[in-house]
Amino acid sequence: MYNYLYMIKPIDWRGNSFADLRAFPDDAKRNAGYQLRKVQKGEPPDVFKPMVEIGAGVHEIIVDTAAGWFRVMYVAKFEEAVYVLHSFQKKTNKTAQGDKDVAKRRYSAVLKERKEK
Repeated sequence: MYNYLYMIKPIDWRGNSFADLRAFPDDAKRNAGYQLRKVQKGEPPDVFKPMVEIGAGVHEIIVDTAAGWFRVMYVAKFEEAVYVLHSFQKKTNKTAQGDKDVAKRRYSAVLKERKEK
C-alpha cells in the first residue's frame, strides 16, 4: 500500500515565521495551516499570488478573516522542502516594504545555503 505521507515536503521555517504564524488568530492560523499542507502535497493554495519581486518561485498565501488580512510567503520549487519565508498581518492593501525586505533577505539566504551544499 502506498503511503501519501511520503509525498509531503517538510517545511523549513525561516526566521520567526513560525512564531509569527502561531500568533495569528485561531481561524487565520487554521486556514494558513491548511493552505500550507496543500503546498506540502504539491497542490496550490486556495488563494495565492506570485511574488516575483521577492524571488523566482515565491508565492504569498492570502488569508482574509474578520480579524484582518494575513499572509504567508513561501517558496516550494525546491524538492527538499517548502521554505516559509515570512508570516505577517497586512495593515493596508499594499504589502509593506519592510515585509517584502524580510522575505527577500530570507529567500537570498535559502539560495546561498543551497549553493553551498
